[in-house]
Amino acid sequence: MDIVLHLADAYVLDKAWAYLVPVSAFAGTVNSTLLSTAASLNSTLPLLAAAPTASKWSHIISYLPHPPLPDELLLSPAVSDVPLTSAWPRDYFPRQFISLTALTLLGIHFLYFLIAGLSYKYVFNHEMMKHPRFLKDQVRLEIMSSLKAFPGMIMLTLPWFLAEVRGHSKLYTDVAEYGWGYFFFSILFFLAFTDYGIYWIHRWEHHPICYKWLHKPHHKWLIPTPFASHAFHPLDGYLQSLPYHMFIYLFPMHQKLYLGMFVFVNYWSIFIHDSDMITGHPLERVINGPAHHTLHHLYFTVNYGQYFTFSDRWGGSYRQPESELDPLLEVKRLEAQKQKQVLGKDS
Repeated sequence: MDIVLHLADAYVLDKAWAYLVPVSAFAGTVNSTLLSTAASLNSTLPLLAAAPTASKWSHIISYLPHPPLPDELLLSPAVSDVPLTSAWPRDYFPRQFISLTALTLLGIHFLYFLIAGLSYKYVFNHEMMKHPRFLKDQVRLEIMSSLKAFPGMIMLTLPWFLAEVRGHSKLYTDVAEYGWGYFFFSILFFLAFTDYGIYWIHRWEHHPICYKWLHKPHHKWLIPTPFASHAFHPLDGYLQSLPYHMFIYLFPMHQKLYLGMFVFVNYWSIFIHDSDMITGHPLERVINGPAHHTLHHLYFTVNYGQYFTFSDRWGGSYRQPESELDPLLEVKRLEAQKQKQVLGKDS
């Protein structure tokens, strides 16, 4: 998030914060105080500068906390001479907190509707919506569930993002620091680490102690669409994201690579929720794809993994996707049955 925040500051937020919390509001307050104090000490002292006329907004925000202002701003003879800049610099914690909250909210909504929308339109087989276990108004319900979950997930995740932008992670910017070998190794390491972590978190969430209130809301969608990818209980969505955040506090990773991987995992989460049961491809026993996750939604206690099948194999929870398990077969069977009934009536 530090790259995203830096770019947002450079192109948008520096100007936005300069208007929202301008340094002139505080400089004006200080100047007015200095002038009135000087006048009270010596009534014969000439007034060096007229007290500035502050706007209503400036008056309101002048009560906000801020870090110490530079002396040249405090000594400015008039507010009009103060440059348009913010009293909250880029590294000021309240500014970072608010900026990250806004960016994360915008980012997750953008990725969700863009990727899930494209997947729903071009990849998801809409014939699946005829399945008897596909809920009435399910797409709308999936979207509403996701939108309700986003604020809670974001607030739980913000401490990780704040610690990252404040330099407490092991992210690095120069490839030469660890070399290209580690750069490419860290991609596989990140995928393996997060897959194994998510496997056990996901499997634990199916325990009777917490399944009903924590993870069952996600399994409401027995025949999911891509919009079900983020339709979680907020705590559920956060817990399954923990391995992504923990990785960069335990192991070095290139800053830009981590951003790319973070976008990828959001894409993958959407991709595996398209109810696709295409089987027979060469990597089927290695890659945990849509067919595997479709079986998870149908049978609950199989295929907990995120990207790979290794953890499920080791944990005894693997189920091989087979063409005869395709839920689309049920749709075709029902359609054939209806057609037979229609033909029977006509005859």
